[in-house]
Amino acid sequence: MTAATSADATPLPDDAAPFRQRLIDGLAASIRDRGYRDSTIADVVRHARTSRRTFYAEFASKDECYVALLHSSNERMRHRIEASVDPAAPWREQVRQAVEAYIDAVVSDPAIMISWIRELPALGTVARTVQREAIDEMTELLLRLSDTEVFRRSGAGPLSRPLALLLLGGIRELTATTVEDGGDVRDLTEVATQAATALLAPTTGQS
Repeated sequence: MTAATSADATPLPDDAAPFRQRLIDGLAASIRDRGYRDSTIADVVRHARTSRRTFYAEFASKDECYVALLHSSNERMRHRIEASVDPAAPWREQVRQAVEAYIDAVVSDPAIMISWIRELPALGTVARTVQREAIDEMTELLLRLSDTEVFRRSGAGPLSRPLALLLLGGIRELTATTVEDGGDVRDLTEVATQAATALLAPTTGQS
């Protein structure tokens, strides 16, 4: 799973939004316009309606602002997924709710997703750190969502860390391939739900 969107957030008035968040949102807006590589600090401050001086008071570089944007986007995605899952629902329904929330997050801001896939790797070591942190945080979410009474009673949970990583990596790679090929990520809903359900399915005949 990959990055969610700045578009999900309700914009604050220019005089109320903290400068740091305004700059992050400004970069997100520029990425939607022209991609990360072609975005400049001038573009960011124009969208943020602030100055270069303010930018450098918050970030040392465009890359640093980009990393902050990706952290913010991933945090928003995790909150979106967790809020969409009803812990009292049957476990299979919870799996579908989580997958649908992930797909919705990706679809709501495809430019950020494309940037994550195509442009983040150019940051080298920094990119690897960002990717690893995002995977670790999402893995913790999957472990937490599957470690409930409903999952335990059914025999479907809790999910082990290796299986969580396998599931997450598979869905993220499938999403990335679909985006790169120009496909519709929403078409992945059923296959991702089936894969997650199969990995979690009890092996003892419980349901």
